[in-house]
Amino acid sequence: MTTLTEFKASLNLKQPVNGLSAQLKSLWFDGKGDWHQAHAQVDHLTDQASAWVHAYLHRKEGDIGNADYWYSKARQVRPNLSLEEEWEQLVLQFL
Repeated sequence: MTTLTEFKASLNLKQPVNGLSAQLKSLWFDGKGDWHQAHAQVDHLTDQASAWVHAYLHRKEGDIGNADYWYSKARQVRPNLSLEEEWEQLVLQFL
């Protein structure tokens, strides 16, 4: 899987395709509307990439203070984008 279009098409599957990184698997579950499963993919990870996805998830949840903490861990700034735009940006980053 190499494109955003392919990634979005995979959301029609019951399970994520094999070989996705933890970050992409998290974004896949989020794309399916399963925030809790998305969070579970990155909650225990401490790398910058996972922190970035973790930040997005808390922003989506509406917990801006927690989101900003994770954006800081990811060395990112909370974007001034819609959640959909940020989701797409993250997918493209990790594909």
